[in-house]
Amino acid sequence: MVDAAIQSGTADRACMFEAFARRLPAGRRYGIVAGTGRLLELIRQFRFDTDELTWLAENSVVRTPTLDYLADYSFSGNVWGYQEGEAYFPGSPLLLVESTFAEGVILETLILSVLNYDISVASAAARMVSVSLGRPIAEMGSRRTNEHSAVAAARAAFIAGFASTSNLEAGRQWGLPTMGTAAHSFILLHDSEEEAFQAQVDAFGSATTLLVDTYDVPAGIALAVKIAGPDLGSIRIDSGDLPTVVAAARAQLDALGAVNTKITVTSDLDEFAIAALSASPVDAFGVGTSVVTGSGEPAAGLVYKLVAHKGHGDDWISVAKTSTAKLSIGGRKNALRRVDAVGTAQEEIVLLGDGPGSPSDSGSGLERALLVPLIQDGRVDERYLGAAGTLRARAHNASVMQELPIEAFRLGRGEAVIPTSYR
Repeated sequence: MVDAAIQSGTADRACMFEAFARRLPAGRRYGIVAGTGRLLELIRQFRFDTDELTWLAENSVVRTPTLDYLADYSFSGNVWGYQEGEAYFPGSPLLLVESTFAEGVILETLILSVLNYDISVASAAARMVSVSLGRPIAEMGSRRTNEHSAVAAARAAFIAGFASTSNLEAGRQWGLPTMGTAAHSFILLHDSEEEAFQAQVDAFGSATTLLVDTYDVPAGIALAVKIAGPDLGSIRIDSGDLPTVVAAARAQLDALGAVNTKITVTSDLDEFAIAALSASPVDAFGVGTSVVTGSGEPAAGLVYKLVAHKGHGDDWISVAKTSTAKLSIGGRKNALRRVDAVGTAQEEIVLLGDGPGSPSDSGSGLERALLVPLIQDGRVDERYLGAAGTLRARAHNASVMQELPIEAFRLGRGEAVIPTSYR
């Protein structure tokens, strides 16, 4: 597209692109924005180096004028978006990119690959957090996705309220709290479960977490308390009928005097399994496969469309796709969320007109403005980057979740918890 636009003389036409979701994943009532901090840094770094340009030339992918354009590529436009951690609904204009056609269209795959994955993880994680009743959840899914998305998933889950991750690279890169427990292989390495427990306690003290279900859970618990004493920090259970096993484990720990020893459960948990354990004496959860795969929805369904461009003058021309079942709404947009007198969200309002930054569309009273400037004239807002940006997103998400109606947290299938209207 860039090659053809350069040849036709339209590559420099001013354009507005928009990333949005026509619908939420089946049965979901809200989604959570994530990936913004990663994306901004990736856009800032987006370049074509000599090896890439050589490959494009040798394989006749584009012509020489396009190679020259790509050699100097650096995004110089403007980007607005929902804050990371924000809730969104069908039609929410999550990211707006104002630039030339060539600058904006070349970022399409980058934008969608980051947002679709991170949003799917954060949206699933938020559902899990909402039914955990305040009990911490650790992200433990690195072995269930690829090495790069593992780090992204840990970050997205943390933004949505997970307490920690087992991925040390995510801790190093994004400042996330990290945790870990021994696996069954550590127990099986030793000549006996007793030797394994003793080795772990010798290394990490009685506050460690001992995995007690390698052979027999009651025997494992008795042995764990015998070796670590009643100050044993935690046990982990990774198998069995969890409500039954956990109740018995709590009673046994209390009977042994380990009344402060916590119980962590893992074992293929998702939001439904966590909800089923709401009445059980579980102290913490570890979630792997379900969170890094979006709990069955590994992509959020976002699309990236051209919604407006300038003609031969300065006026913006609204454009939109009208294909059956894939209708887009054209035009430059702004977005507000209407809340009631106690601060509960009632409506998502998408304003068609002057676009983001319009003073008349900034929200007031019972309306909250949703779009914030992320990149201005190619300069990224540093507040949204790195470990500090990740903490900022997590704090924003915690605030936003308080705004959603109580119906948002039902796990049964349903429609978006608030409607989206266009004005």
